[in-house]
Amino acid sequence: MKPGPNENPSPEHSTIERFFAGLSECIFLSKLGVADVQLVDYLSELLLRFVRVESLHRVRRPNGKPATEVFQMVVEADRRVGIARREVHRHIGDFTLFWSGMYPESLRKIQPETSPDGFVDYCRQGKRAYAIAAEIEGGEDRPSCDLLYRLSEQFELCAYGLREVRREIEEGEQGGNLLIT
Repeated sequence: MKPGPNENPSPEHSTIERFFAGLSECIFLSKLGVADVQLVDYLSELLLRFVRVESLHRVRRPNGKPATEVFQMVVEADRRVGIARREVHRHIGDFTLFWSGMYPESLRKIQPETSPDGFVDYCRQGKRAYAIAAEIEGGEDRPSCDLLYRLSEQFELCAYGLREVRREIEEGEQGGNLLIT
């Protein structure tokens, strides 16, 4: 989340924001040839947002507890209308894209016996969620419908790019080349 007009970002926030922006640009623009600056910016902002665990679980159930599974989030999206419905579907898209891209191995471990998400195809659900969100006008301060539609259409490519971002981070950590100062 970018600071408001009267807020100064903390140096740590600014550094990690620059790190994710630079790494995303390097992977998507240089390595994958994705010249969609708006899409790449959205993905680097997604990484920055999800650094905070509470951002992963911002959708709340009626009892106030966070919806931690995609299945629960879909139920919550169906209960809402207008912008609220759009935002929950957008979050489902972001959540499934993040996990599909950054931690796909964890998705293979979800068992249907222990979680309804064991039956969920994260890729298909993420594409669907972004497509639904794209159908609902969101206003100027929210991602455009066109951008959400592109996220739906290019979900697999975005997930692959996020896997490459993770690979770069892991290689930087192992080789000591991670440039966060």
